[in-house]
Amino acid sequence: MINYDEIFPVGKLEKTHGLNGEISFSFTTDVFDTAEAPFFILEVQGILVPFYIESYRFKTDSTGLLKFEGIDTEEKARELWGHELYLPKTYIDQMDEKEIGLEYFVGFEIHDTSGIIGIITEVDDSTDNALFIIGKADDDVLIPVVDEYITEIDHEKRILHMQLPEGLLDL
Repeated sequence: MINYDEIFPVGKLEKTHGLNGEISFSFTTDVFDTAEAPFFILEVQGILVPFYIESYRFKTDSTGLLKFEGIDTEEKARELWGHELYLPKTYIDQMDEKEIGLEYFVGFEIHDTSGIIGIITEVDDSTDNALFIIGKADDDVLIPVVDEYITEIDHEKRILHMQLPEGLLDL
C-alpha cells in the first residue's frame, strides 16, 4: 500500500484530449521524463493508486498529453479530471531542487537557528513573494520562501532548516 509520506506532487490532470483516453496535464517538474518513471500515482476514492503510462508528449514546458494503460475512452479519461499527479519520493534524488514545487513542503517542519518554528500547513503563492504558512493555535506565522534562508532540506525526516533574519518572526 502506498502512503502519503512516500509521494510528492508533480502535476495535475486537466481535460480529455480526443476520443481515445488521452488527457492533458500540467506539471511542475519533468522528473518523470528524465528518470523514465513508468507510472504516476493518483488518489482514487481515498486510495493512492499507480496508473501506468502508455505514452506522453510535451505540448509546452509545463503541459503535455498523457495516455494511461487501460484508459482508452474519453469517458474513462474524464473520470480523472482534476486529479493530482504524484511520484514516489525515490525520484526526488534525480531532481534538481529548483524543480520541486512549493506544495511539496506542506507538512515539513521548519527549524531555525533558534529552534523549531512549526509545521508548514499551506503555501501562499498568490503573489510574487510566496509564503510558507505555519498554523499556530493563536495565529498563523508567515515565512517568506527565499532560497537564501534555506540552509538544508531533509527529505527523509521532512525538515526544512532555515536561517531567518533576526526579528522576522516578531513581525
